[in-house]
Amino acid sequence: MKNEIEKYTYRVEWSEEDNCHVVRCLEFPSLAAHGDTIEETLRGIEYVVAESVKWMQEEGETVPTPLGMKKFKGHLTLRIPPGKHRELAIRCAEEGVSLNRFILSRLST
Repeated sequence: MKNEIEKYTYRVEWSEEDNCHVVRCLEFPSLAAHGDTIEETLRGIEYVVAESVKWMQEEGETVPTPLGMKKFKGHLTLRIPPGKHRELAIRCAEEGVSLNRFILSRLST
């Protein structure tokens, strides 16, 4: 199970308020651990995630797939107000680019 836990996505930050490192697992947003060192903090969250995965498996719950192992199709559905859609379509027509290319260029900056 250790190798599976290492495939999850972790983010470590310094908390000035708590005066310690805080780490979260992105696939388990409600879980967090804290510690004086990054290594200690990572060991703590790996333990918490491992116990959560173990519990979920025992309960027949679906365990989240690590983000790095998910397959993404490259399709994104975005809901916007019709007026904004029209405004973007006009702007794209003026610039001679597709709406897809326009949005992608804005996301890439």
